[in-house]
Amino acid sequence: MVQSNIIPNWLIKRAYLTPNRPAIFFHNYTMTFQQLFDEAKTVAEKLHHVGVQIGDRIGVLLNNHPETIVLLHGLQLLGCETVLLNIRLQDEELLYQLNDSEAIFLISNEKLIEQHNGLKNQWDHPIISIEQLRQEKEKSFPLTEQFTMDDLCTIMYTSGTTGHPKGVMQTYGNHWWSAIGSVINLGLHEGDAWLCAVPLFHISGYSILIRSVLYGIPVILFEKFDEEAINETLISGKATIISVVTAMAQRMLQQLGNRSYHPNFRCMLLGGGGVPLSLLETCKEKEIPVFQTYGMTETASQIATLSPEDSLSKLGSAGKPLFFSQLQIVKEGVQAKPTEIGEIYVKGPNVTRGYWKREDANRESFTVDGWLKTGDMGYMDEEGYLYIVDRRTDLIISGGENIYPAEIEQIILSHPHVKEAAVVGVFDAQWGQIPMAFYVVKEGKNVDEGELIRLCREHLAKYKVPKRWIQLNELPKNASNKVLKRLLRKWVENE
Repeated sequence: MVQSNIIPNWLIKRAYLTPNRPAIFFHNYTMTFQQLFDEAKTVAEKLHHVGVQIGDRIGVLLNNHPETIVLLHGLQLLGCETVLLNIRLQDEELLYQLNDSEAIFLISNEKLIEQHNGLKNQWDHPIISIEQLRQEKEKSFPLTEQFTMDDLCTIMYTSGTTGHPKGVMQTYGNHWWSAIGSVINLGLHEGDAWLCAVPLFHISGYSILIRSVLYGIPVILFEKFDEEAINETLISGKATIISVVTAMAQRMLQQLGNRSYHPNFRCMLLGGGGVPLSLLETCKEKEIPVFQTYGMTETASQIATLSPEDSLSKLGSAGKPLFFSQLQIVKEGVQAKPTEIGEIYVKGPNVTRGYWKREDANRESFTVDGWLKTGDMGYMDEEGYLYIVDRRTDLIISGGENIYPAEIEQIILSHPHVKEAAVVGVFDAQWGQIPMAFYVVKEGKNVDEGELIRLCREHLAKYKVPKRWIQLNELPKNASNKVLKRLLRKWVENE
């Protein structure tokens, strides 16, 4: 009997089907799918030798590098659950996620371990460097040759509206159906190659790895975003698809100047916030095929996408849901009419089953019939195109990074002389948005702006630290004593 919830280990299957196809391009280095499997198996055996067992939950703190891809597949061969950690976080933030996820090993590299030296003194489990792992012996084990769709594959943390990070559980099925929905939408061409300059620890990057082995196409991997090098790659015709956020696309087009990309380049998958009309018009002039997209960690990447032919006629739209996904707008508990603004609900096999150990958040976020309440406000027009009105209301999207104001506000309020604080996102030409802080000082006290900046830098990733600060006598509030952040934003806009 065929079990419908069982799929083959995608790397084992891919290495069997097309062993000699390139899997990774990194600078002048090429790795085939067979080599990727062989190296992933070796890494898995080394991990097993140092004590990692089948089914263990492992934290990974690494930047974009072929060894990272090898490791991530090696953990799947071991049947381990992977907790992907943002390398830009502070020790305090990383420690919370490691403890909350109940990870029992952390794998990083010597440079990052040195940067996060505080972890060694505060975390009670082994920290293994990639460099150390290279020297280890190997210990054989039975490979995980198939995946159960409902089994947990990865946990990625996303900040909640309370400011406490939540672990989004992503199953093998979530990643599988996300990749299948994407390829039905984007198509698959002979010679496709996906340029990845987004972080592998984000869903935007990790999903590219899954698509690569399922589609049998190479990843052109960049360690970090470099608009000049990326443009040269796209001009050469080596890459056919790229995933970017608005800030990346703007920098690429500015650097591109009067040149054009190669005709092979067929898809710029553009997410991470609203897209300016000027950017879309420039892309149209240069015949750059932009696919605007809407997605989140909870949906294992994109869940709705706008095709290039609609990018100007449906300006501002995130498109329609992918093939296996569902989407609806709910207003006051019922499905909204076309053009009525309400909360965006999503459903589908790519949607997370919930947040790790957060039953409170799960009860709040999911309906009894399985719809995820995204917290985003939007509407659908008469033709079923989705428009985002306010992305999670207070969420700040800066250069593709999600920043929740509540997390920053908690740090500011930890200062003994600060009475109130509110953080909002304001427009920035380079990053799309940047965080801006408003604060009220307790009577008779003085607080220097520099103190608050230093406080935030001690506890938060650099990109979360507010770039602008304003001290007020009081914050604007409504009758329920809730801060009216829309008025704060309006004040900034009217400056």
